[in-house]
Amino acid sequence: MIDIQTFGKKVVALQSVLLKQASAMKPGNVDAQDLVQETLLKLWGMRERLETHPNLEALAIKTLKGIAIDHYRHRQLECEQRLQQPEQATDFTHECELNEELRMVRCVVHQLPPLQQQIFMLKEIEGYEAHEIQTLCGCSPEALRQNLSRARRFVRKELLRISDEMGKK
Repeated sequence: MIDIQTFGKKVVALQSVLLKQASAMKPGNVDAQDLVQETLLKLWGMRERLETHPNLEALAIKTLKGIAIDHYRHRQLECEQRLQQPEQATDFTHECELNEELRMVRCVVHQLPPLQQQIFMLKEIEGYEAHEIQTLCGCSPEALRQNLSRARRFVRKELLRISDEMGKK
């Protein structure tokens, strides 16, 4: 098991590398330093296995990315919960219409392939910038543009189709 001095020399020494990586990820409302601290805490909990690990830096970065993804998923869950809550409206019919529109959009977005769904949610719902989405999803700028374009096209087409069907009834 690694003692505190060895942990400081081997793992805490990676703090600047982790901070640089966390800053590049632009984790939204989570401070990069907070992600690094969580990573160090998690690695401290794994200290029994660190001595035998062949590449501590790779493990630390992988742990950091996992924590960033957890924060992203938590924000996504919060966003979905906010979408599920009806908007405060003065007019009951307006409230029902908003609820129905949100339900339709949510339903259409959930029909997208997972990567397109994730990219669409990050860009259109949570307002992330393209470079942030590339970092979180691990895709190239071209792949991001293509997936976002396909997702937008599909959502637009499906919402128009549903709207047309409802208008015919």
